[in-house]
Amino acid sequence: MTDHDFDLTRRSFIDRVLKATAAIGVASAAPWAVSAAGAAQLETSDRVRLGVIGTGDRGRALIQNIAKTRNCAVVSICDNYAANLAKGRALVDAGVRAFADHRAMIDAGGIDALVIATPLHVHARHTADGFAAGLHVWCEKAMARTIADCGTMVRQARDSGKVLQIGHQRMFHPTYLNALKRVKAGEIGTITQIRASWHRNNSWRRPVPEGVSDRQINWRLYRDSSAGLMTELATHQLQVGNWFLDAVPTRVMGSGSICFWKDGREVYDHVALIYEYSGGRKVIYTSLLNNARYGCEEQIQGSKGTIEPELGRIFMEVPPKTLALQRMQADVKRGQKRAIPIGGATWFPELPVTTPGEPLGWGEYSETMLQFEGFAEAVRSGRPLPGLLAQAYHASVASLLGEEAMISGEAKPWPASLVAIQEGAPS
Repeated sequence: MTDHDFDLTRRSFIDRVLKATAAIGVASAAPWAVSAAGAAQLETSDRVRLGVIGTGDRGRALIQNIAKTRNCAVVSICDNYAANLAKGRALVDAGVRAFADHRAMIDAGGIDALVIATPLHVHARHTADGFAAGLHVWCEKAMARTIADCGTMVRQARDSGKVLQIGHQRMFHPTYLNALKRVKAGEIGTITQIRASWHRNNSWRRPVPEGVSDRQINWRLYRDSSAGLMTELATHQLQVGNWFLDAVPTRVMGSGSICFWKDGREVYDHVALIYEYSGGRKVIYTSLLNNARYGCEEQIQGSKGTIEPELGRIFMEVPPKTLALQRMQADVKRGQKRAIPIGGATWFPELPVTTPGEPLGWGEYSETMLQFEGFAEAVRSGRPLPGLLAQAYHASVASLLGEEAMISGEAKPWPASLVAIQEGAPS
């Protein structure tokens, strides 16, 4: 791809975001995307200077996306695991400073904001260190290991007057924005249920090199450092559920188990939860690590149709031309059935909608890039992108509340004492 092609493709991506967010109802439901898409091209010397803590797989993916932005640049990187730091160095210019300790990176100065891509249980500490040093903070989801720490991060952002943005890239994705636009336009009718899943078929366990500990490498498998599937995967899709239902849950119930990868891990490898919303609406969520047939998906189900943003398609309901019982009677009359096998395994009166649906469209660029452009705009103005932090905060609370419900075996009501977020105001 030439630079010219690159620019044209990028423009197409941005145009798609702007077109989706221009619709009635979407601008108020995704105001952050408008700000990000309007980011200006800056000279290299004027870009927001970022220091990245954590150069593992996710941190390196972030560095690569930041390199595509128009308004921010990585100027420092940090990781206390030498192998990851070396991989991070390979992605940045020779002039980018590298540190083994995040305090040393902060104290060295020369940065406007921290990008935190470290294990979940240290998000809150690294965020606090950033605010204490007068820096803005971009932190990977989930926010923190506990609901209390999530609230503390929100309060610290408000008290320091700095921007806190959490990595939920789906909120910037043109396909998701287009799906929201069509929902707001009433194309799939009244939404009463969202089925969301993230199914994989691998152990999630990584080999442990000599000189480091299992808990350092496999921190996602232990409860003191992660809630496993809930904080590493479900957080994204619970945010989508809250977003499309324009609400937070009233309560959650669920069941979790370690039923396949019995290798000493502490977090569940199979979770199933029901999040209840006002009016009887529900998000039904499952995630597991031993079957990938249904992969990652959100099925937003309305009275007139279904939108599947991850798949990028919309399906309209097609009412059967004849009632199921009439079709069964016709089958018997034609000799295709000799009995009345209601509920049996050889006859399927309620088949799923099998029309191919319509595409919602894909962006050629990573939405992760766009969210960093939005972050840089927020840092330059000193005002967080409106609506973003509340979505992230509530998604993290939902994931951690789901974990509590599974561990206790009891339905958990939505907390009444969460920190209030004033949208559009300085942090």
